[in-house]
Amino acid sequence: MYLEKISAPSDVKQLNIEERRQLAQEMRDALLKRLSAHGGHFGPNFGMVEATIALHYVFDSPTDKIIFDVSHQSYPHKMLTGRKDAYLYPERYDDVSGYSCPEESEHDFFEIGHTSTSISLACGMAKARDITGGKGNVIAVIGDGSLSGGEALEGLDVAAELNSNFIVVVNDNDMSIAENHGGMYRNLKELRDTNGTAANNIFKAMGLEYVYVGEGNNIDALIAAFESVKDTQKPVAVHIYTQKGKGYQPAEENKENWHWCMPFDVETGESKFHFDGEDYGTLTADYLLKKMEKDPSVLAITSATPTVFGFTKDKREKAGSQFVDVGIAEETAVALASGVAKNGAKPVYGVYSTFLQRTYDQISQDVCINKSAVTFLVYAASVWGMNDVTHLGIYDIPMISNIPNLVYLAPTCKEEYFAMTEWAIEQNKYPVAVRVPSNGVIKSGREFPTDYNTLNKFEITRQGKEVAVIAVGDFYQIGEATVSALAEKGIEATLINPRFISGIDKTLLEELKKEHKIVVTLEDGILSGGFGEKIAGYYGTSEIKVLNYGFKKTFLDRYNADEILKENRITPELITEDCLFLLK
Repeated sequence: MYLEKISAPSDVKQLNIEERRQLAQEMRDALLKRLSAHGGHFGPNFGMVEATIALHYVFDSPTDKIIFDVSHQSYPHKMLTGRKDAYLYPERYDDVSGYSCPEESEHDFFEIGHTSTSISLACGMAKARDITGGKGNVIAVIGDGSLSGGEALEGLDVAAELNSNFIVVVNDNDMSIAENHGGMYRNLKELRDTNGTAANNIFKAMGLEYVYVGEGNNIDALIAAFESVKDTQKPVAVHIYTQKGKGYQPAEENKENWHWCMPFDVETGESKFHFDGEDYGTLTADYLLKKMEKDPSVLAITSATPTVFGFTKDKREKAGSQFVDVGIAEETAVALASGVAKNGAKPVYGVYSTFLQRTYDQISQDVCINKSAVTFLVYAASVWGMNDVTHLGIYDIPMISNIPNLVYLAPTCKEEYFAMTEWAIEQNKYPVAVRVPSNGVIKSGREFPTDYNTLNKFEITRQGKEVAVIAVGDFYQIGEATVSALAEKGIEATLINPRFISGIDKTLLEELKKEHKIVVTLEDGILSGGFGEKIAGYYGTSEIKVLNYGFKKTFLDRYNADEILKENRITPELITEDCLFLLK
């Protein structure tokens, strides 16, 4: 077995043609075994095996610096840079993250989980090399899907003026997470169809030299191409055509579903996890499709993650022109939504909380200053969302709830979610974001108002005294349990559903002073700049004591949600303990 003997990229250079091919098969076998048990990014890694072997055969990492975009294709790189055990042995699977990580290896230079950044990062490394008299090649690896991100195109624009060694490896598998969208993909297809000879060439137009490899899963062809550009003194794009999911038939045939996977049965390809309950993605897509049938002005927008709000391929086809995928271009999604709203239609942008970070300027400038009635549906905004350091969903509250004119709503259950979403879409006064619950689809059986035009009006759902618990969104159920725990200690506490994250109900807060000594706030996000601090600030000069519960401002990585909740004392028992201590 060759993979077991690979401790560093230099070991790859010792292999002959047949041994390199055998190594590729062993790497795929290891990937298949690990991913079937552990889950992770499947298709991108399977498609990049040969290219990664060729890169390390030709170049000399870490002197030659390879920067991977989004890291979805970095598993083979990790295998060849001293981390093979994390892919060979089940007890070592958690030794590495799913993304490039400098703490793991000198062959990784950045912690990267968001897309379209590698070219700009690599430009910076090349520039530093040039002005300090350094040596070595700088190679940016980027997928065709990531090219749709504005930063990738900005990076290409800058790269042309480096006038020194700079190599961009474009891994073109004719797919983003779902299908590609945008005019540039017509040119990539034209280049593929003409074996790289088409007169129109986006890379040459951007000022780069160009090399095409039609057999992007052929190690020998890749080695020849990389050797031809090694030590180049001009910026060059090496465009390789690969097969996403290569080597595993289900992934080859259904590229979208196999971009990322949960643990699965290797023989059948069936997931080992079967969820039969409702989910907000599917519910939302079905709800929006019904609205689209009645109202042609409703437009669903995604930035390359259509299934975040349930738009699988069949539902995208059903929506037709009322569904727009802008590619991996969140900024454009938000600005486009503002234009849609300003011209009389009803845009709904479904987005993961972690990717909302990429749109701050557009939300503030293009939407909120202009008071465009855009509806944002914010998913995985929670400690229960994605849990690695590059995909945290707990920073959206301080980020967007403090932007003027934006109304940020926090539903506590299924019924309230759809009531708020219906109002958001149909009203035309405000930009509105709805924080989609992440603690499962909970049905309350309650009726909720469909008019939220009276902003920042909180709702008392249980009247009590001494302690008031203000529980935001999907922490409302923790609030309910806390009030019950307090009742067991003889304290009949007040429970409040604030509904609005972006403002406070001063009238209600003032009323609480009459019979309450403690106000507790619960929010599924970081405390600094968050909802609870608004409440604490209001009571700053009063005798009311405020206990804010949320998360410390830190970059969590691969955490256990229950442990993080307990560490931050966000359990009914610990909150009750804190209240009793203050009431002594």
